Amino acid sequence: MRPADIEVLAVPGRPALRGDLLLAAVSSPDLETDQYRSTIRRISLSGGETPWTHGPRDSSPAISPDGRWVAFLRAGDGKGAEGSPQVHVMPVGGGESRRLTSLHLGADAPVWAPDSRWLAFTARDPEPGRYGTEDADERTPEPAAEAPRLIKRLDYRIDNIGFLRDRPKRLFVLDTFEDSEPEAVTPRDYSVSQPVWTPDGERVVVTVPHDFDRTETREHDLVAFPVDGGEPEVLAACAGYADQPVYAPDGTLYFIGTSHEDGVVVASNAGLYAVVPDGKPRRLTDVETVDLEPGSGPAIPLGDEVLVAVRNRGAVELRAIPADAEGAKLDDLRVLHAGHSAVHGFAADGETVVAVVAGLDTAGELVVLGSDGPRVLTDYSKPLRDKGLCEVVELETTAPDGYPVHGWLVLPEGEGPHPVLRVVHGGPFAQQEWTVFDEAQVYASAGFAVVLGNPRGSAGYGQSHGTSVVHNLGTVDVDDVLALLDKALERPDLDSSRTGIMGGSYGGFMTSWVAAKHPDRFRAAWSERAVNAWDSFAGSSDIGYYFTEGYVGADPEEQRRRSPLSYAADVRIPFAVVHSEQDWRCPLEQAQRQFVALRQAGVETEFLLFPGEGHELTRSGKPRHRVQRFEAALAWWTRHLS
Repeated sequence: MRPADIEVLAVPGRPALRGDLLLAAVSSPDLETDQYRSTIRRISLSGGETPWTHGPRDSSPAISPDGRWVAFLRAGDGKGAEGSPQVHVMPVGGGESRRLTSLHLGADAPVWAPDSRWLAFTARDPEPGRYGTEDADERTPEPAAEAPRLIKRLDYRIDNIGFLRDRPKRLFVLDTFEDSEPEAVTPRDYSVSQPVWTPDGERVVVTVPHDFDRTETREHDLVAFPVDGGEPEVLAACAGYADQPVYAPDGTLYFIGTSHEDGVVVASNAGLYAVVPDGKPRRLTDVETVDLEPGSGPAIPLGDEVLVAVRNRGAVELRAIPADAEGAKLDDLRVLHAGHSAVHGFAADGETVVAVVAGLDTAGELVVLGSDGPRVLTDYSKPLRDKGLCEVVELETTAPDGYPVHGWLVLPEGEGPHPVLRVVHGGPFAQQEWTVFDEAQVYASAGFAVVLGNPRGSAGYGQSHGTSVVHNLGTVDVDDVLALLDKALERPDLDSSRTGIMGGSYGGFMTSWVAAKHPDRFRAAWSERAVNAWDSFAGSSDIGYYFTEGYVGADPEEQRRRSPLSYAADVRIPFAVVHSEQDWRCPLEQAQRQFVALRQAGVETEFLLFPGEGHELTRSGKPRHRVQRFEAALAWWTRHLS
């Protein structure tokens, strides 16, 4: 796989299923337009697929309960409403779609009411005079000429989105049978998310920051808002975050969430909860062994079970939780799909269950799951395989203290001995998966063996595995990172004298740390969007005000001890600092301070800075920037490891 081959990375979104109608939006980067193209496809349950829409940016299909209509999002060209995702609806039998919204900042995914007439969705509502809207004097100021923002809270912005308090996310409802404007159901005082209709269709349940967001909080409530007006009702006050509520046919309300009651505010396993009337939400899953993957979509009640996606040792498995479970452990959950793969979305209707499954040779395919085994319906990744994918080998070893360490080796073609890259993932509470990883494939195709893994601090191996680095960063996680490298270097086709380390976000932190603490292990380092100094991160990052204390603690001296910047003068290998100008998760100053400290210490240092990008450059940045980043990384490693 070469850098420009990201164009053939076709990724299906979460599917929509009703009867024999199966829809999914499939997206891929487009280097010519420097955007992401997305079209909705209709997939036959017996195999094969055809275009449902022609895009270029269509997404989030939702089929009405009566099976007659499809609502979806479509974004056009231009600025404002024309360039933002808007709600459209079209008949299942085909024909032209009708555009139902013209919201300046666009709409989120639509959700059908039980009557198949009304839709609910959330959308950001900007203050007049901001984000290209007219002010009170009917002027439309440019961004740099907008009025100053008066900021009174810590949670005023978020990476990849921007400022929050001047464009709250509100709940809207829309009558698809009438030519009318969407009606706002919630006020501008706070943001809401994840709407779901009550079974009677009279209210919409959303997640709201605890106590209606009167002060900064990491807890959420589930609140029901009457669509015809009236007072909202708090259905559940949650002890952590609450995400993706969904109703079962029997009226039970489930959601995916975490609990902070045990004092764990970072690295918390997500569980399945049921809302008990007039009571505390009941957790159905075990805190230690079951970690749900919210990114794969909401749970799906099916009969006397609830389907969920679970992270497990690099896999994302589809499992079923008994509806009456209490603290069910991972081994207690029925398996619908597991193995060396990851479920990235799923849907069910009647006895039919369909999932988007990614693996080592695919970025995602639609698969029917039945008693006779999985049946693959699509082959979106054939062009990717035709480009060439390198072999992936599982690695298992132990750290010096005997702790088991799990990971993978991506091998280049040829006999070697190959130079080696130790690539560390971000998070840290995330997991490297059993799926195509474009970065590793690009590096391996260029002749570099790539070592990947899930050291302590990662998700998917139990909550204690994730929390083992809390107030302990740069200790056992370093042991695991190096132990996995040492295991790979036992192979005769790898060259232990030509190794490099790289990573982004937490992986960037680890790269900066290891380059200072173990410079003899590597020839060069590539540290990207890294946390280098916890003291300034606490006050400059969008999440720094709680993340720093959660992982490092509030003591300034301890923050200094845990900061790679404190040891920059100990780096003795060539070091690349890579960052994005608009990164608000690990702000630009983190890179600037590290670059200056390294240069002043006499280290051979380069600073690669991407304009207009945020923290997610490597995953969802401009396609051309993603290719340029690959080319720069390959040039760096060719220069230092050849």
